[in-house]
Amino acid sequence: MAMIVVASFMVGAVYYFLTRGVEVSGLEKRYQTAREASLGGIDVFTKEVIPLAITNTTLSSIVGGFSSISAAQVQAVATDTCFSGKIMRATANWPTGCDNTLSAKTNPDVVFTLSGVGSAQPFSVYTKIVDTVNGNSDTSGVLLEGQGTAETQTGMITVQHFPYMYRVEIQGERQSNPQEKAAFSLLYAY
Repeated sequence: MAMIVVASFMVGAVYYFLTRGVEVSGLEKRYQTAREASLGGIDVFTKEVIPLAITNTTLSSIVGGFSSISAAQVQAVATDTCFSGKIMRATANWPTGCDNTLSAKTNPDVVFTLSGVGSAQPFSVYTKIVDTVNGNSDTSGVLLEGQGTAETQTGMITVQHFPYMYRVEIQGERQSNPQEKAAFSLLYAY
């Protein structure tokens, strides 16, 4: 009788750990998918939207310029005035009505809708600048990419120029299940 009880406990323990492992694997897979969607939103926002906005291009023009993407997939939520204020001014000097709460989903600047593979439901990626700090230079004639902090020709160390630094909040979530999400907070120096 004791052998049956011990064997039953062992079978029960194996079954418990097996089902928990499947649950954890499913949770990890869903998180990784949401994470990848959020990272895609970060790439587009920091490599496409912010650099164009720094050159005084309006947010509505930037979003309209994504010709290979349908209008339903990239949506400018912030007004042009508010977004240009966020890009070019310190947080204290933003236009009235610009939101700087830390939730990316509350009054986002841009929302990306990323399609799922096959029949999977799409992801919404909410992006918002929540803080702007003036950097150590301005945007007039400064080469902002392609140079390091030390140049070997003169033997002097030169400071890398950053006209603005932004705190950006990003949250990606599956449209059909908002519990399936990933959120990022990043400091972006342009």
